[in-house]
Amino acid sequence: MSMRAKLYKTQYLLKLPFTISCLLLLIMLCAYAPLDQMQQPKIKTITIDAGHGGKDVGASYSGTHEKDIALAVALKLGDVIKASMPDVDIIYTRDKDEFIELYERAGIANRKNADLFISLHCNANKKTDVFGTETFSMGLHKSEGNLDVARRENAVILLEKDYEEKYEGFDPNSPEAHIYFSFLQNAYLEQSLKIAANVEKNFTNVKRVSRGVKQAGFMVLWKCKMPSILIETGFISNPKERAYLTSNKGQDELAKAIAEAVKQYKLSLEKEN
Repeated sequence: MSMRAKLYKTQYLLKLPFTISCLLLLIMLCAYAPLDQMQQPKIKTITIDAGHGGKDVGASYSGTHEKDIALAVALKLGDVIKASMPDVDIIYTRDKDEFIELYERAGIANRKNADLFISLHCNANKKTDVFGTETFSMGLHKSEGNLDVARRENAVILLEKDYEEKYEGFDPNSPEAHIYFSFLQNAYLEQSLKIAANVEKNFTNVKRVSRGVKQAGFMVLWKCKMPSILIETGFISNPKERAYLTSNKGQDELAKAIAEAVKQYKLSLEKEN
């Protein structure tokens, strides 16, 4: 089915009475996520995704690149998880400065049958006094600000060869396309929001200012066949926060806070099952 046809269906569903729309969306979700895939009794494999890389530097301020901070925190996070949860396998989408296409990042996690996908990024804002952490799950945009973050992170597909074919005509600037893709992750929304809440809570434990758990349509998340989150570790555009993000102390604190959140989620999930 073409992107145009899919978006038309989504727009049509949004215009239907609420109860009918919910029923039809439930049928769609079941088709995309069979029940046996949604069952998740244990966390055995975690995919850690260092955002951007290679020719895609991400946000850049005063010679500091988002791709470098994301990679440093990703590698530290993997080390902390291995030390505290030796029964968990860690898969990196990249462990060096290289360009990995967005669809392939989810593909790596899917092929390894990962139980959790964590994508690490840095935020940016034209107002350089804005600061704080945000953790996103796939979902509908609750504000224009959430959509702006998704647009910025999704714009990397423009650097990919034949992106229109790979992403079925997806336009990073189209709100309707973001809404369509958000439906596909709803099967894992509850788990994703739970781990996201853990992350933000643990950030506050290390004196970070949390801007909360949010939802938006990120391309890197929409094809993941498991609970998945995208963490904006801070604003690289803020001089004070940029210094923290580039420091060993800051990166260590971030990695430990995220790892503790993962551990809490893992223990809770296994206890429930």
